[in-house]
Amino acid sequence: MNCIIIDDDKLSRRIIEEFVDKTEGINLVGSYDSAVAAINYLSKSDSEPIHLIFLDIEMPEMSGIDFLKSLDELPQIIIYSSKEKYALESYEFDVTDYLLKPVQYGRFIKAMNRVKERFEKKEKVATESTEIFIKNNSSLVRVKYDDILWIEALENYVVLNTFRDKYTIHFTMKAISEKMPSDKFIRIHRSFIVNLSKIKVIEDNSIVIKYDGGTKVIPIGKSYKDKLMNDINLITK
Repeated sequence: MNCIIIDDDKLSRRIIEEFVDKTEGINLVGSYDSAVAAINYLSKSDSEPIHLIFLDIEMPEMSGIDFLKSLDELPQIIIYSSKEKYALESYEFDVTDYLLKPVQYGRFIKAMNRVKERFEKKEKVATESTEIFIKNNSSLVRVKYDDILWIEALENYVVLNTFRDKYTIHFTMKAISEKMPSDKFIRIHRSFIVNLSKIKVIEDNSIVIKYDGGTKVIPIGKSYKDKLMNDINLITK
């Protein structure tokens, strides 16, 4: 799991950094002294997917609560604060745990066990599911994963291209990437996610998808090529 830390207090931030460093199964992607700095990172299209945020509440410029309100899609959240009074409000955001400073490692591990339990449950549901519901005007449309050919970024929206239809939804590429099962879909470019089973040809810097309506050639971004080659079942001489 990838995580970030957001806390204006350097010492508190350092303690959580050390706890993360000696705990298996969690990778620290970034540590920020303000919510604004964290938002700037999360808004980048090529940022790493974040599964967990360690978040302080009382910070200048933007509080932890305001930070939570600013996000359309929330990963798991562990609040850690010197005050108990924000606990009730924070749980409105379905936070995984609420820790009081100074945080002890034993309490940290207890919180991480809750995180891992939630994460594994979500992964299991994603793996077992074969379809997704997409909002189309005022209706919800059931779309099978196998019917999705590729997903393309369109400004502040993404377009899901299927054999028969296109669905435009208000999502970021990062958010939709986290929603789709990783064993079926892979991001190959900052603007494209493809269904692995629909790839017919991989050329030097592009992939080819063939379907009843024609052929789609999609570029492969340099930073995504290695993962693509690792994820396909490749036989070489």
